[in-house]
Amino acid sequence: MPVLSLLPLCLRRAWLSAALIRATALDLAVLAGHLLLYPSGLVPERHPAMDPAAPQLPTAGRAHPPVVLLHGFVDNRSVFVLLRRSLARHGWRHLESLNYSPLTVDIRVAAGLLGRHVEEICARTGHREVDIVGHSLGGLIARYYVQCLGGDLRVRTLVTLGTPHSGTRSARLVHAHPIVRQMCPGSELIEELRAPAPGIRTRFVSFWSDLDTLMIPVGTARIDHPDLLAQNVRVTGIGHLAMPVHPAVAAGVRQALVSGEPESADQDAFSVA
Repeated sequence: MPVLSLLPLCLRRAWLSAALIRATALDLAVLAGHLLLYPSGLVPERHPAMDPAAPQLPTAGRAHPPVVLLHGFVDNRSVFVLLRRSLARHGWRHLESLNYSPLTVDIRVAAGLLGRHVEEICARTGHREVDIVGHSLGGLIARYYVQCLGGDLRVRTLVTLGTPHSGTRSARLVHAHPIVRQMCPGSELIEELRAPAPGIRTRFVSFWSDLDTLMIPVGTARIDHPDLLAQNVRVTGIGHLAMPVHPAVAAGVRQALVSGEPESADQDAFSVA
């Protein structure tokens, strides 16, 4: 925000306070709407049984590989209703959502489940690769699958929305849950993701918001790893819960899924205020 940096300190603080109030109000509105949709996402998606004898259609040259949508902590696939609709309207035909159990206590276990889900999608659709969009904890699960379980052989692009890639201090407030402890800075799992990861072929795009109050500090939602092909996209004007439902973010996700190599590691994407 170059213009904001030219303002006196008192005005900058007032602008940021007003922006944070607006972002918090939007998050609360999103939460209210999502609570109404939440029951609809409790039941896993159903797909027709795969016939092993059926011929597999060639996938070479198809515009879009399947997209797997992975929700955050104590959430379910209903959080992606609007994003899924946006992708479908713009030509994506294979859209899949995975519900992992709220009783899951280890990101590694959830990543293994994701891997099996991806293999089933590839077998059913005939595609060799998928793209993944993960919100919050979902992005961390997907990153572990890609980086530590060989998922880069299947995942072309991983897009994360408000994911605590370096751990978030807010997780310490509810650290009684084992999977939340894994999201704390310095946890064994976070340090595992910091380890060298040469040869990873997946492209990473991380959307982070400067008003995301669950990411402490907000920069933790950026990917900073020398071995990963990563692009960090800053979003201004919205909070954590609005990330997977805001139309401007949806447009950014669509662009990320069709883009080639990132031009730079960091990008000021857009303001939605």
